Amino acid sequence: MRLAIVVQRYGEDIASGAELHARNLAELLQVQHHVEVFTTCARDYVTWRNHYPPGLTTVGSVRVHRFPVRRPRDPRAYGLWEQYLLTHPHSEADEERWLRLEGPYAPQLIEAVRRRAKDFDFWIFFSFRYYTTLHGALTVPDRAVLVPTAEEDPIIGFSIFRKLFHGVRGIAYNSVEEQRLIQGMTRNYQVPGVVVGIHVQPPPEPPRPERFRQRWDISEPYLLFVGRVDINKGAPQLVEMFIRYAAARPNAPLLVLLGPVVDPVPPHPRVRVLGPVDEQAKWDALAGCKFLINPSPLESLSMVLLEAWKARKAVLVNGQCAVLRGQCIRSDGGLFYTSPAEFAPMIDWLLEHPDLCQQLGENGRAYVDEHYRPDVILRKYEELFQRARAAPETRVA
Repeated sequence: MRLAIVVQRYGEDIASGAELHARNLAELLQVQHHVEVFTTCARDYVTWRNHYPPGLTTVGSVRVHRFPVRRPRDPRAYGLWEQYLLTHPHSEADEERWLRLEGPYAPQLIEAVRRRAKDFDFWIFFSFRYYTTLHGALTVPDRAVLVPTAEEDPIIGFSIFRKLFHGVRGIAYNSVEEQRLIQGMTRNYQVPGVVVGIHVQPPPEPPRPERFRQRWDISEPYLLFVGRVDINKGAPQLVEMFIRYAAARPNAPLLVLLGPVVDPVPPHPRVRVLGPVDEQAKWDALAGCKFLINPSPLESLSMVLLEAWKARKAVLVNGQCAVLRGQCIRSDGGLFYTSPAEFAPMIDWLLEHPDLCQQLGENGRAYVDEHYRPDVILRKYEELFQRARAAPETRVA
């Protein structure tokens, strides 16, 4: 088949979130199909400012078409308008205005989708909340497959997104919790859907934890956070809880944070903020940590949990996030806390029971190997494509 993937950003230097998911999927599907990517020239997800040159390029072995963002996002204007819509009665035109403020506003990309609609058997759109997804998918509804990457976000209830969730031929959900959330809010039960997720890319070379320790002069035991250091991922809250934890324990391990820093955290002698690192350094860090902590309150699927389990590491997660809690329960690969009061006892238990902590990591590895192998992901997408073909032709109101 000929498949097109539409995603808001795309590049080897974008190493997390839906964009990494899209890149992994493009490279995986290309094993059996012809795949091309349609994306913007943006690299920064906050402003969508153009960074890459427009036109045709290649990322890895995948053909990539880049289109300029017509205007960058003003985060303040966008945030104020979103808050207004969530607290006041409003029209669909108001939601369309919000969508353009949200961006990335790239009408040339949408025109390319319209022009090349019949060149591909299916168009796979990433992340429901973006201009490129909504207008792209509704341009080719009879060939559109959606990967929503939806979190517990009230904007799912916007009427413009009801059209999207009812108007595509198939939906690839990241988790059973995401499927329940979307179907519960939109009642789109008639749209074929499969819980797929994504496979875990192996590290470039076998991990060497001692290399990570030497590079950043870390000789003590450490706990690890991997992801954007920002409030939406729970990083500042994590640091605050950990500082209180360490204050009561002279022998507390270090907390190491890897990832781009969006919201600064207070300096502390037991906290090391290393910023973004390459893939090999991430896997070296995972191999050497006691366990991984993911404090995010909102996820559709945590890829870093899958990576930690691939490295045979236990995890501790924010149990107020249904997706993270569900991943831990299904895998038997970690523990969760539901309040700051539970945070310290969970850390203590994992540190005081190293054999059981190791067993959680082994359980996680077995879970990933069973459900997130490349052949499993490919089989599920093939099932979704077959069901989408057999579904009644979409009619969008």
